[in-house]
Amino acid sequence: MTGRLHLRFLLEAGFGVGAAALGVLTFFWRDWIEAIFGVDPDHHSGSFEWLIVAGLLIIAVSLGGLARADWRRIAAARPRGVDPISE
Repeated sequence: MTGRLHLRFLLEAGFGVGAAALGVLTFFWRDWIEAIFGVDPDHHSGSFEWLIVAGLLIIAVSLGGLARADWRRIAAARPRGVDPISE
């Protein structure tokens, strides 16, 4: 069970960091969506990009909270003095 929790923790933490990175990227470079995908859904008004930033922030915080809860479950399942990362 600890192995599955460890995998779940890694996925949640990884996707959370990815969402946060994309949120920061969108905050500083708002036209990356148009540059990569060639679509301009808001006709350069910036409203779509702010929705993306808000959505990614919500996803990052949610996944961070889930990863923290899993980290605590992993730590509680291990004997005292054993680092959950080293195994």
